[in-house]
Amino acid sequence: MPMSLAGKTAIVTGAGSGINLAFARLLLRRQCNVVVADLALRPEAEEVVAAHTSPSRSPARAVFQKTDVREWPQLERMFHTATKQFGGADIICPGAGVYEPPFSSFWHPPGSSASHDRPDSDRYALLDINLTHPIRTTQLAIAHFLSKRRHSSSSSTSSTPSTNHVVHISSIAGQVTPLLAPLYNASKHGISGFVRTLAPLDRHHGIRVTAVAPGVIDTPLWRDNPEKLRLVDEAGGDKWVTAEEVAEVMGLLVGDRGRDEIEVVKDSAPRAEGAVSSSSDGQEGKGMVRIEGGLILEIGKGRVRKVEQFNDAGPKGVGNTVGNMPLVEGEILDMLGSGTWGV
Repeated sequence: MPMSLAGKTAIVTGAGSGINLAFARLLLRRQCNVVVADLALRPEAEEVVAAHTSPSRSPARAVFQKTDVREWPQLERMFHTATKQFGGADIICPGAGVYEPPFSSFWHPPGSSASHDRPDSDRYALLDINLTHPIRTTQLAIAHFLSKRRHSSSSSTSSTPSTNHVVHISSIAGQVTPLLAPLYNASKHGISGFVRTLAPLDRHHGIRVTAVAPGVIDTPLWRDNPEKLRLVDEAGGDKWVTAEEVAEVMGLLVGDRGRDEIEVVKDSAPRAEGAVSSSSDGQEGKGMVRIEGGLILEIGKGRVRKVEQFNDAGPKGVGNTVGNMPLVEGEILDMLGSGTWGV
Protein backbone atom coordinates (compact mmCIF):
# COMPACT_ATOMS: atom_id res chain seq x y z
CA MET A 1 0.00 0.00 0.00
CA PRO A 2 1.51 3.41 -0.94
CA MET A 3 2.39 5.45 2.15
CA SER A 4 1.45 8.81 0.64
CA LEU A 5 0.96 10.35 4.10
CA ALA A 6 4.39 9.29 5.36
CA GLY A 7 6.49 12.13 6.69
CA LYS A 8 3.62 14.59 6.83
CA THR A 9 2.19 16.24 9.94
CA ALA A 10 -1.43 16.69 11.02
CA ILE A 11 -3.16 18.72 13.71
CA VAL A 12 -6.34 17.03 14.96
CA THR A 13 -8.57 18.72 17.51
CA GLY A 14 -10.75 16.52 19.69
CA ALA A 15 -8.33 13.62 19.16
CA GLY A 16 -8.61 12.55 22.78
CA SER A 17 -11.53 10.29 21.83
CA GLY A 18 -14.01 9.19 19.19
CA ILE A 19 -13.75 9.85 15.46
CA ASN A 20 -10.79 12.17 15.85
CA LEU A 21 -8.83 9.59 17.85
CA ALA A 22 -9.56 6.99 15.16
CA PHE A 23 -8.33 9.45 12.54
CA ALA A 24 -5.17 10.16 14.55
CA ARG A 25 -4.52 6.42 14.81
CA LEU A 26 -4.91 5.99 11.05
CA LEU A 27 -2.51 8.86 10.36
CA LEU A 28 0.09 7.44 12.71
CA ARG A 29 -0.20 4.02 11.05
CA ARG A 30 0.49 5.80 7.75
CA GLN A 31 3.64 7.32 9.31
CA CYS A 32 2.13 10.80 9.62
CA ASN A 33 2.99 12.81 12.74
CA VAL A 34 0.03 14.09 14.76
CA VAL A 35 -0.48 17.00 17.13
CA VAL A 36 -3.26 15.71 19.37
CA ALA A 37 -5.17 18.79 20.52
CA ASP A 38 -7.81 18.30 23.19
CA LEU A 39 -8.71 19.26 26.74
CA ALA A 40 -7.74 15.80 27.99
CA LEU A 41 -7.02 12.29 26.76
CA ARG A 42 -9.11 9.23 27.45
CA PRO A 43 -7.03 6.19 28.50
CA GLU A 44 -7.07 4.76 24.98
CA ALA A 45 -5.76 8.07 23.63
CA GLU A 46 -3.06 8.20 26.28
CA GLU A 47 -1.88 4.79 25.07
CA VAL A 48 -1.72 6.02 21.48
CA VAL A 49 0.35 9.07 22.39
CA ALA A 50 2.64 7.04 24.67
CA ALA A 51 3.30 4.56 21.88
CA HIS A 52 4.40 7.33 19.52
CA THR A 53 6.62 9.53 21.68
CA SER A 54 9.95 8.95 19.96
CA PRO A 55 11.27 7.92 16.53
CA SER A 56 12.88 4.87 18.11
CA ARG A 57 9.43 3.53 19.04
CA SER A 58 7.49 4.52 15.92
CA PRO A 59 8.14 6.00 12.45
CA ALA A 60 5.66 8.76 13.34
CA ARG A 61 5.33 10.78 16.53
CA ALA A 62 2.29 12.05 18.43
CA VAL A 63 2.45 15.14 20.62
CA PHE A 64 -0.34 16.12 23.01
CA GLN A 65 -1.19 19.82 23.12
CA LYS A 66 -3.80 20.66 25.76
CA THR A 67 -6.32 22.80 23.92
CA ASP A 68 -9.61 24.48 24.72
CA VAL A 69 -10.88 25.09 21.21
CA ARG A 70 -13.05 27.97 22.41
CA GLU A 71 -9.89 29.99 23.07
CA TRP A 72 -8.34 31.41 19.92
CA PRO A 73 -4.82 31.82 21.37
CA GLN A 74 -4.85 28.09 22.13
CA LEU A 75 -5.74 27.36 18.52
CA GLU A 76 -2.73 29.40 17.44
CA ARG A 77 -0.58 27.44 19.88
CA MET A 78 -1.40 24.20 18.03
CA PHE A 79 0.32 25.56 14.94
CA HIS A 80 3.30 26.78 16.96
CA THR A 81 3.63 23.28 18.41
CA ALA A 82 3.46 21.68 14.95
CA THR A 83 6.13 24.05 13.67
CA LYS A 84 8.43 23.56 16.66
CA GLN A 85 8.09 19.77 16.76
CA PHE A 86 7.78 18.90 13.07
CA GLY A 87 8.54 21.96 10.97
CA GLY A 88 4.88 22.73 10.26
CA ALA A 89 1.60 21.03 9.42
CA ASP A 90 0.21 19.64 6.16
CA ILE A 91 -3.19 18.33 7.30
CA ILE A 92 -5.65 20.00 9.66
CA CYS A 93 -8.76 18.44 11.17
CA PRO A 94 -10.73 20.82 13.41
CA GLY A 95 -12.89 17.90 14.55
CA ALA A 96 -13.70 18.66 18.20
CA GLY A 97 -17.44 18.87 18.74
CA VAL A 98 -20.33 18.28 21.11
CA TYR A 99 -23.90 17.09 20.51
CA GLU A 100 -26.37 19.48 22.18
CA PRO A 101 -25.13 18.80 25.74
CA PRO A 102 -27.24 20.17 28.62
CA PHE A 103 -24.47 22.68 29.42
CA SER A 104 -25.06 24.40 26.07
CA SER A 105 -28.40 23.45 24.58
CA PHE A 106 -31.26 25.34 22.99
CA TRP A 107 -33.62 23.50 25.33
CA HIS A 108 -31.60 24.52 28.40
CA PRO A 109 -31.46 28.31 27.94
CA PRO A 110 -28.68 30.46 29.42
CA GLY A 111 -29.36 30.95 33.09
CA SER A 112 -31.20 27.66 33.57
CA SER A 113 -29.85 25.15 36.08
CA ALA A 114 -28.30 22.79 33.52
CA SER A 115 -26.78 25.46 31.28
CA HIS A 116 -23.24 26.80 31.58
CA ASP A 117 -24.04 29.55 29.10
CA ARG A 118 -24.43 32.81 30.99
CA PRO A 119 -27.22 35.21 29.95
CA ASP A 120 -24.64 38.02 29.85
CA SER A 121 -21.99 36.12 27.84
CA ASP A 122 -23.50 36.78 24.38
CA ARG A 123 -22.56 33.29 23.17
CA TYR A 124 -23.36 29.59 23.17
CA ALA A 125 -20.47 27.27 24.00
CA LEU A 126 -21.77 24.72 21.48
CA LEU A 127 -21.45 27.18 18.62
CA ASP A 128 -17.98 28.23 19.80
CA ILE A 129 -16.90 24.57 19.77
CA ASN A 130 -18.75 23.22 16.73
CA LEU A 131 -18.72 26.18 14.36
CA THR A 132 -16.47 29.07 15.38
CA HIS A 133 -13.47 26.88 16.24
CA PRO A 134 -13.47 25.07 12.87
CA ILE A 135 -13.81 28.38 11.03
CA ARG A 136 -11.00 30.05 12.98
CA THR A 137 -8.78 26.97 12.69
CA THR A 138 -9.29 26.96 8.93
CA GLN A 139 -8.25 30.61 8.76
CA LEU A 140 -5.10 29.77 10.69
CA ALA A 141 -4.48 26.71 8.51
CA ILE A 142 -4.68 28.67 5.26
CA ALA A 143 -2.30 31.31 6.60
CA HIS A 144 0.04 28.58 7.87
CA PHE A 145 0.08 26.73 4.55
CA LEU A 146 0.75 29.88 2.52
CA SER A 147 3.45 31.06 4.90
CA LYS A 148 5.13 27.67 4.87
CA ARG A 149 5.22 27.73 1.07
CA ARG A 150 6.69 31.23 0.97
CA HIS A 151 9.43 30.25 3.38
CA SER A 152 10.24 27.13 1.36
CA SER A 153 10.24 29.18 -1.89
CA SER A 154 7.58 26.88 -3.36
CA SER A 155 4.87 28.17 -5.68
CA SER A 156 1.16 27.42 -5.87
CA THR A 157 -0.54 27.39 -9.29
CA SER A 158 -3.70 25.90 -10.71
CA SER A 159 -1.68 22.95 -11.99
CA THR A 160 -0.12 22.14 -8.62
CA PRO A 161 -1.50 18.97 -6.97
CA SER A 162 -3.27 19.48 -3.66
CA THR A 163 -0.66 19.09 -0.96
CA ASN A 164 -2.44 20.72 1.98
CA HIS A 165 -5.72 19.62 3.48
CA VAL A 166 -8.39 20.74 5.92
CA VAL A 167 -10.94 18.01 6.62
CA HIS A 168 -14.01 18.96 8.65
CA ILE A 169 -16.57 16.83 10.45
CA SER A 170 -20.10 17.76 9.50
CA SER A 171 -22.98 15.33 10.08
CA ILE A 172 -26.18 14.00 8.61
CA ALA A 173 -27.57 16.71 10.94
CA GLY A 174 -26.22 19.09 8.31
CA GLN A 175 -29.05 17.82 6.10
CA VAL A 176 -31.86 16.81 8.46
CA THR A 177 -33.36 18.90 11.26
CA PRO A 178 -34.42 16.96 14.37
CA LEU A 179 -36.16 19.10 16.97
CA LEU A 180 -33.94 17.69 19.71
CA ALA A 181 -30.77 19.53 18.67
CA PRO A 182 -31.35 22.98 17.12
CA LEU A 183 -27.89 24.36 17.94
CA TYR A 184 -26.11 21.21 16.79
CA ASN A 185 -28.13 21.16 13.56
CA ALA A 186 -27.31 24.82 12.91
CA SER A 187 -23.61 24.21 13.52
CA LYS A 188 -23.43 21.29 11.09
CA HIS A 189 -25.43 23.09 8.42
CA GLY A 190 -22.93 25.91 8.89
CA ILE A 191 -19.93 23.61 8.51
CA SER A 192 -21.28 22.12 5.29
CA GLY A 193 -21.90 25.56 3.79
CA PHE A 194 -18.49 26.77 4.93
CA VAL A 195 -16.70 23.83 3.31
CA ARG A 196 -18.49 24.36 -0.01
CA THR A 197 -17.59 28.07 0.06
CA LEU A 198 -13.87 27.27 0.15
CA ALA A 199 -13.94 24.80 -2.76
CA PRO A 200 -12.05 27.17 -5.15
CA LEU A 201 -8.97 27.11 -2.92
CA ASP A 202 -8.20 23.62 -4.19
CA ARG A 203 -7.96 24.64 -7.83
CA HIS A 204 -6.23 27.96 -7.30
CA HIS A 205 -3.97 27.39 -4.29
CA GLY A 206 -3.72 23.65 -3.72
CA ILE A 207 -5.54 23.86 -0.38
CA ARG A 208 -8.26 21.23 -0.30
CA VAL A 209 -11.13 21.78 2.17
CA THR A 210 -13.50 18.82 2.48
CA ALA A 211 -15.80 17.22 5.04
CA VAL A 212 -17.34 13.96 6.18
CA ALA A 213 -20.97 13.80 7.28
CA PRO A 214 -21.22 10.77 9.59
CA GLY A 215 -24.40 9.06 10.65
CA VAL A 216 -24.79 7.48 14.10
CA ILE A 217 -21.25 6.77 15.27
CA ASP A 218 -20.28 4.45 18.12
CA THR A 219 -18.22 6.91 20.18
CA PRO A 220 -18.17 8.23 23.76
CA LEU A 221 -20.20 11.22 22.57
CA TRP A 222 -23.12 8.77 22.40
CA ARG A 223 -22.14 5.95 24.74
CA ASP A 224 -21.29 8.20 27.69
CA ASN A 225 -24.48 10.27 27.45
CA PRO A 226 -27.66 8.42 28.49
CA GLU A 227 -29.89 11.20 27.19
CA LYS A 228 -28.41 10.65 23.71
CA LEU A 229 -28.08 6.88 23.93
CA ARG A 230 -31.80 6.40 24.48
CA LEU A 231 -32.45 7.79 21.00
CA VAL A 232 -30.97 4.65 19.47
CA ASP A 233 -33.37 1.74 19.02
CA GLU A 234 -31.04 -1.18 18.34
CA ALA A 235 -33.88 -3.68 18.79
CA GLY A 236 -35.82 -1.81 16.12
CA GLY A 237 -33.00 -1.91 13.60
CA ASP A 238 -30.78 1.08 14.33
CA LYS A 239 -27.14 0.27 13.63
CA TRP A 240 -23.91 1.91 14.73
CA VAL A 241 -21.21 3.10 12.37
CA THR A 242 -17.71 2.70 13.78
CA ALA A 243 -15.30 5.60 14.20
CA GLU A 244 -12.79 3.62 12.17
CA GLU A 245 -15.14 3.57 9.17
CA VAL A 246 -15.29 7.37 9.28
CA ALA A 247 -11.53 7.67 9.75
CA GLU A 248 -10.84 5.56 6.67
CA VAL A 249 -12.83 7.96 4.50
CA MET A 250 -11.15 10.97 6.12
CA GLY A 251 -7.82 9.41 5.28
CA LEU A 252 -8.77 9.13 1.61
CA LEU A 253 -9.87 12.76 1.58
CA VAL A 254 -6.43 13.91 2.78
CA GLY A 255 -4.43 11.84 0.33
CA ASP A 256 -4.14 8.35 1.80
CA ARG A 257 -3.17 5.78 -0.85
CA GLY A 258 -2.67 8.55 -3.37
CA ARG A 259 -6.22 8.29 -4.68
CA ASP A 260 -7.97 11.08 -6.54
CA GLU A 261 -11.35 9.30 -6.64
CA ILE A 262 -13.51 7.45 -4.14
CA GLU A 263 -16.30 4.92 -4.65
CA VAL A 264 -19.74 6.03 -3.47
CA VAL A 265 -23.31 4.80 -3.68
CA LYS A 266 -25.56 6.65 -6.07
CA ASP A 267 -29.33 6.90 -6.34
CA SER A 268 -30.62 5.94 -9.74
CA ALA A 269 -34.22 6.66 -8.75
CA PRO A 270 -34.51 9.76 -6.51
CA ARG A 271 -37.32 9.61 -4.01
CA ALA A 272 -40.04 12.18 -3.55
CA GLU A 273 -39.28 15.26 -1.49
CA GLY A 274 -39.90 14.65 2.20
CA ALA A 275 -40.12 10.88 1.83
CA VAL A 276 -38.48 8.73 4.48
CA SER A 277 -36.58 5.81 3.08
CA SER A 278 -34.67 2.74 4.13
CA SER A 279 -31.64 1.22 2.46
CA SER A 280 -33.93 -0.90 0.30
CA ASP A 281 -35.96 2.00 -1.16
CA GLY A 282 -35.40 2.91 -4.79
CA GLN A 283 -32.45 1.77 -6.80
CA GLU A 284 -28.83 2.28 -5.83
CA GLY A 285 -25.70 1.78 -7.80
CA LYS A 286 -22.06 2.59 -7.26
CA GLY A 287 -19.78 5.02 -8.99
CA MET A 288 -16.66 7.09 -8.53
CA VAL A 289 -16.50 10.74 -7.52
CA ARG A 290 -13.47 12.97 -7.77
CA ILE A 291 -11.86 14.02 -4.49
CA GLU A 292 -11.74 17.80 -4.65
CA GLY A 293 -12.35 20.89 -2.58
CA GLY A 294 -15.91 21.30 -1.31
CA LEU A 295 -16.64 17.57 -1.36
CA ILE A 296 -18.85 16.33 1.49
CA LEU A 297 -19.22 12.58 2.01
CA GLU A 298 -22.00 11.04 4.08
CA ILE A 299 -20.90 7.90 5.93
CA GLY A 300 -23.37 5.24 6.96
CA LYS A 301 -22.83 1.58 7.79
CA GLY A 302 -20.77 0.16 4.95
CA ARG A 303 -21.72 2.94 2.55
CA VAL A 304 -20.38 6.32 1.46
CA ARG A 305 -22.49 8.85 -0.42
CA LYS A 306 -21.70 12.23 -1.90
CA VAL A 307 -23.88 14.98 -0.42
CA GLU A 308 -24.99 17.14 -3.32
CA GLN A 309 -25.33 20.88 -2.93
CA PHE A 310 -28.70 21.00 -4.69
CA ASN A 311 -31.59 18.50 -4.88
CA ASP A 312 -29.85 16.04 -2.60
CA ALA A 313 -31.81 12.89 -1.76
CA GLY A 314 -30.94 13.15 1.93
CA PRO A 315 -29.54 10.58 4.36
CA LYS A 316 -30.77 7.03 4.02
CA GLY A 317 -29.71 3.53 4.84
CA VAL A 318 -28.26 1.63 7.77
CA GLY A 319 -26.34 3.73 10.26
CA ASN A 320 -28.33 6.90 9.63
CA THR A 321 -31.40 6.28 11.80
CA VAL A 322 -32.35 6.84 15.44
CA GLY A 323 -35.69 5.16 15.95
CA ASN A 324 -36.58 6.78 19.26
CA MET A 325 -36.26 10.36 18.04
CA PRO A 326 -40.05 10.89 17.74
CA LEU A 327 -40.46 9.86 21.39
CA VAL A 328 -37.91 12.40 22.59
CA GLU A 329 -39.24 15.13 20.36
CA GLY A 330 -42.70 14.47 21.81
CA GLU A 331 -41.28 15.03 25.29
CA ILE A 332 -39.91 18.40 24.20
CA LEU A 333 -43.27 19.46 22.79
CA ASP A 334 -45.00 18.36 26.00
CA MET A 335 -42.48 20.36 28.04
CA LEU A 336 -43.21 23.49 26.03
CA GLY A 337 -46.92 23.01 26.62
CA SER A 338 -46.55 22.54 30.35
CA GLY A 339 -45.82 26.18 31.12
CA THR A 340 -42.58 25.33 32.94
CA TRP A 341 -40.09 26.21 30.20
CA GLY A 342 -38.80 29.68 29.52
CA VAL A 343 -35.78 31.96 29.38
